[in-house]
Amino acid sequence: MALTTHILDLAEGIPAVDVRVDLFILRETSAEKELLKTSLTNHDGRLDIPLLMEPDVEAAVYELIFYIGDYFRRKNPDLIEPLFLDKVPVRFGISDPAANYHVPLLASPWGYQVYRGS
Repeated sequence: MALTTHILDLAEGIPAVDVRVDLFILRETSAEKELLKTSLTNHDGRLDIPLLMEPDVEAAVYELIFYIGDYFRRKNPDLIEPLFLDKVPVRFGISDPAANYHVPLLASPWGYQVYRGS
């Protein structure tokens, strides 16, 4: 099993490079989120290694924070602050720790889409 992601810049039709991605787990026994990993996207908008792999995956609720605002600020310093989208949180559940989960983000400065990919 692996948890992976990638980010595409829909405004330009290219991979989003050097975007910070934080992965959290939300445990039922705590109201706090636990940071598991911080990564940066590579030249292809992907991570060099999966966010999680067996045996570190558990059936739980997770949250990805995509720091897409920093990416769009670098691309266009003239964007008016505050940005419409800055940090994009995506909360999702993993019910089968033996399955692959791919959570891509398609983003522009004005909107985003996320889905479970393959």
